[in-house]
Amino acid sequence: MASSSIPKFKLNNGAEMPAVGMGCWMGGFGEADRAYEMCVKAVKCGYRHFDTASGYGNEEAVGRALRESGVPRSEFFVTTKLPNAGHHRVRESFEESLAALNLDYVDLYLIHWPQGERPTGEQRNTGNLGGTSYFAPDESPTFIEVWKEMEKLLATGKVKTIGVSNFSVKNLSALLPHCTVVPAVNQVEMHPCLPQNELKAFCDEKGILLTAYSPLGRHTTLMEYPAINALAAKFKATPAQILLSWGVQRGTSVIPKSENAERMAKNLQLVKLSDEDMQAIDAIHKVPGMHKSLLKYHSEDGKVMGWTYEQLGWPMKVGGVIS
Repeated sequence: MASSSIPKFKLNNGAEMPAVGMGCWMGGFGEADRAYEMCVKAVKCGYRHFDTASGYGNEEAVGRALRESGVPRSEFFVTTKLPNAGHHRVRESFEESLAALNLDYVDLYLIHWPQGERPTGEQRNTGNLGGTSYFAPDESPTFIEVWKEMEKLLATGKVKTIGVSNFSVKNLSALLPHCTVVPAVNQVEMHPCLPQNELKAFCDEKGILLTAYSPLGRHTTLMEYPAINALAAKFKATPAQILLSWGVQRGTSVIPKSENAERMAKNLQLVKLSDEDMQAIDAIHKVPGMHKSLLKYHSEDGKVMGWTYEQLGWPMKVGGVIS
């Protein structure tokens, strides 16, 4: 599929982001060889939007695949993210990511999580035998302070657009009054089990594009769901194509991950869903037990990387179930 056939969303600064990108989280830190091979295949399939992060440990591999592709840099949209451990050193962390990618600039730089990780040597005993601890929401550097440093990066010309990830209505509401530059993107877990309707309405109003990570749910829950499979049969498509088409058609960008070239190509081939089809998918999260996160970063004490659901502004109970 030609990259020109992939729809694009216009961001609040005028930049255009391909609606379907390749997520480069490989399920574990590093995995550079796998990430490189995946990106090489993805470029050949027509992908031009690549989403990585310092925390993935594979920026170097992603950048190398893009540089070696022969495709002009201007045709790619590259996203990377500020690590949690970089909240107190935003400029330095960005420069490290840029050097790892070995690109002249990045198209989008995101605060990966609102909570920053306390530097080594400043760890506090959090009940985890002195393990990693995180700055509290009101503790410097707050995400508001971090955003101010993110805004300064735009003047370097090395980052074109800035945004956030894993921000809720609560935390965006706290951030926006202090912004000189409104975040262009908010990247969150989003799929039919977690459609983020309230957050989407809020971001739409503020001109912030929502991007779905794990748009397929990383789970058989959705790929095997009867309504999804019925639509796949109707359109002679894969369940993944139906899920991605739903995501894009509702006005959100999606970054699925696949290492299989055939699935990669199909994931770029969106189908036109009717209003009835969209409503059938919209209804999935209303089924008892289906409105939930499908990811595994939820701890047994009801926290995600040191913050409670209340601090994150997530309407969840322990384990990621919606309350």
